[in-house]
Amino acid sequence: MSTTLAGTLMRSDLRHPLITGVYRGKVRDVYTLADGRILLVASDRISAFDVVLPRGIPHKGQVLSQLSWYMLQATRGVAPNWAIASPDPNVVLGTACSTVKVEMVVRGYLAGHAWRTYATGARTLCGATLPEGMQENDRFPAPIITPSTKADVGHDEDITPEQVLERGLCTPQEWDRMQRYALALFAEGTRLAAERGLLLVDTKYEFGRTPDGRILLIDEVHTPDSSRYFHADGYAERQARGERQRQLSKEFVREWLIAGGFMGKEGQQVPTMDDAFVQSVTDRYVELYEHITGQSFKPAPTGDINARVQRAVEEYLG
Repeated sequence: MSTTLAGTLMRSDLRHPLITGVYRGKVRDVYTLADGRILLVASDRISAFDVVLPRGIPHKGQVLSQLSWYMLQATRGVAPNWAIASPDPNVVLGTACSTVKVEMVVRGYLAGHAWRTYATGARTLCGATLPEGMQENDRFPAPIITPSTKADVGHDEDITPEQVLERGLCTPQEWDRMQRYALALFAEGTRLAAERGLLLVDTKYEFGRTPDGRILLIDEVHTPDSSRYFHADGYAERQARGERQRQLSKEFVREWLIAGGFMGKEGQQVPTMDDAFVQSVTDRYVELYEHITGQSFKPAPTGDINARVQRAVEEYLG
């Protein structure tokens, strides 16, 4: 499906008596409520190399929010999560948690950052061993976990499980639980992707602590911002011929930036994002939504997205 360029939500500005604070991440605005819940508003901002790009992507926030909601419901039996309701296409409401400052990155294939590391000659990544003799996009014998720090600002950093515990980012018991949840979620995500003719290549999971000490899956799950997918059909043949894999992910944005001389380093300038490129990004996001869910994407009104979200939140919260 192709959508035409439309209005974007670059920053939400919600008002309600229950709202006690707001935190703005790279892509999402998170509102804390006085009753122990949070509102997560997915904007149309897009980031790469931990930098927010200058133009928004029409419908991106809706795609991320609705796909994440879909996946949170689909994986609820695998790991407990924070989500309670989705009062607007760009909004998920859920249980407030304190974030565990570790991103659990699970990789089933040698792609992206793992491949770039491997190509330098390194054979370990975040404490995980990378087998010899692999080619880009080869499948690992078993999925590996390559954690990174969860930075509030700036770049996330690779970290080993031992360093996670040494820095006190979580307890050994929490690490074991997050590790089990992450691998189980990846297995379920792989199964769901296979039903739709896709391969779940890699993804990241974030976890939080409730006030009573429970560990919950938080944030988004199995979206194009957090995950990479290959098309299963023809994967083996393309791999045997050394060809690029057909993929549904945000990697093409990173590749476009790299080709334009930008990798998020000091002094580098983001290439000009013209309408044609922005449209292509929207189309990719919509394609993944429809492919992974099997449902047609129905764009929500974009005349004044903040006002639309405000009305939905008021109606839901009362």
